[in-house]
Amino acid sequence: MALILCIETATKNCSVALSDKGAILAFREARSDQYIHSEKLHLFCKEVMQEAGKHLNDLDAIAIGIGPGSYTGLRIGLSAAKGFAFTLQIPLVSANSLEILAVGYLANNPLQVGELLFPMIDARRMEVYTAAFSSEGAAMEEVKALVIDENSLEAYEAKQLILIGDGAAKCKDVLEAKAVKIAEPIYPNAMMLSTLAQQKLTNGVIDDIAYLEPFYLKEFIAGKPKKLL
Repeated sequence: MALILCIETATKNCSVALSDKGAILAFREARSDQYIHSEKLHLFCKEVMQEAGKHLNDLDAIAIGIGPGSYTGLRIGLSAAKGFAFTLQIPLVSANSLEILAVGYLANNPLQVGELLFPMIDARRMEVYTAAFSSEGAAMEEVKALVIDENSLEAYEAKQLILIGDGAAKCKDVLEAKAVKIAEPIYPNAMMLSTLAQQKLTNGVIDDIAYLEPFYLKEFIAGKPKKLL
């Protein structure tokens, strides 16, 4: 038995799931452009434990999506995950949020021969975090911050490209190639994370609580404060 509390906060979607050997016992999520993670995350954690009739001391591990994505969302999610793991003295496992999105999509939408999957997380303006993924959900290249224009994916023009995630919508008016298919917007969530978390825990792939950091990909640059009146 592996009871895992899974947390995903890389995007505007705040998501928590409780899984047992990959089976979901309880799930909560909410999304808002105002990023409501700070007010919803701990409430969701409490609710999924209560719904499943479990206590924090029953947990075998904590799982967290570490980005790339929202700076604030990632900090809130990882802080909570570390707090639970440290206090309960249980393992902490992490997964890339693009991988979470890819694996979640492929569970119900297997790729056809010649297709490549591009999960995309919004990085604001015309930029996305992305990488090419195989039909098995494995990244085929390094994750990158990509500015979307008509030439963004020309290196893959011989393939049928499937674009998913909240960043994919930016491509609709820019990439008009017939080889690009844009799926309905989906977000990485804690249910998608549960499968990866179970695999990593089984294989002993555990993170160091003290040293695990969010995968920001881009350096955080604070905006200039507005002039006071």
